[in-house]
Amino acid sequence: MAGSQIERALSLLESLTNEPRGQALQTLAEQLGMPKSAAHRMLSELGRLGYVRQNAETLRYHLSTKLVALGFQYLSGSGADIVQPILDRLAQDTGELVRLGVIEGDRQTWIAKSQGARSGLRYDPEMGRDAPLFYTASGHAWLATLSDAKALALVEQQGIASRDDFGPNAPRSNADLLERLRVAREAGYAWVVESSALGTSALAAVIRHPRDAHVVGVLSVAGPSARLSEPRMHELATGLLAAAQELSQVSVASELFS
Repeated sequence: MAGSQIERALSLLESLTNEPRGQALQTLAEQLGMPKSAAHRMLSELGRLGYVRQNAETLRYHLSTKLVALGFQYLSGSGADIVQPILDRLAQDTGELVRLGVIEGDRQTWIAKSQGARSGLRYDPEMGRDAPLFYTASGHAWLATLSDAKALALVEQQGIASRDDFGPNAPRSNADLLERLRVAREAGYAWVVESSALGTSALAAVIRHPRDAHVVGVLSVAGPSARLSEPRMHELATGLLAAAQELSQVSVASELFS
């Protein structure tokens, strides 16, 4: 494949990851900006390779499980076995969902988690997607390590979803966001209450490379606001920061942070 074809194929796969119910050929062709015939040929080739399947009844295209299998195969040999016990311990200590995000260029992607809640309300978003920067604790924790100009540039680059997609306490403006980043810098961690979604709270801290201290990831704890009040989150911050420091020390042995 030529470079542009590879880019289109990867864009096609990324589009399918956001639509678990599948997508129609016409929709995919329009998203890729290519003729239906060319999109069909690409989908057929990806199907032959085992990455895409077509539902015989709806004719919609879906991702196969091959990509998932490849992801687990990669994680099994990338140092995830070093990282997971740290996530599990923090989840057990907090009784909430713990997530690990890694920094790759201008993106922060959630790649691993551990669920500490065994009963009652559980907060459990999908892995493998980029952390929204404007209104999540994970986003704020990372942005707080950057200059205000760089932080706003990353937010603008990622874009801000419709207000229907986040909570009532999300930042109302860039100035509001920058004030929250200032507070996070002073505290050493970020926290939000009903910002990413109604009824949910979270706190997060960055993971730094042990040699030069550049940020390689973000560790967060999230759960229902009924359990994660602001005082409770500040109580949990010590354990969060200790786990982030531990992850910093093992990051050199894990390809997850490379």
